[in-house]
Amino acid sequence: MYTFNHCNLNITDPERSLAFYREALGLEVVREKESADHSFKLFFLGDGRTDFRLELTWLRDHPGPYALGENETHMCFTASDYEAAHALHQEMGCIVFENAAMGLYFIADLDGHWFEIVRPAKDA
Repeated sequence: MYTFNHCNLNITDPERSLAFYREALGLEVVREKESADHSFKLFFLGDGRTDFRLELTWLRDHPGPYALGENETHMCFTASDYEAAHALHQEMGCIVFENAAMGLYFIADLDGHWFEIVRPAKDA
């Protein structure tokens, strides 16, 4: 009856955020929408393999960083080449937590949103 459509995150700097998502996670803009009064703009990002979308919302008049709580809510990405992904994210300086024993780590975007990066499932 229901299928995944998208997940939304608010951002403060579209240009920097879009560059971050392209470099860190390989996501590209597949659609944009701007309000008639230019008070907000939506960017829908995709991975080129699935229909799932990450919607980034930029609010022109938002005063600054968003309150994100304790970052317990996150999205997870499987990295087909975990070691290469880890090296890239380490070089970018965006790794914020790592549990090597479990084969996972978290990165944070420019607005403080966390993303979990995991190895492919062994039975996949």
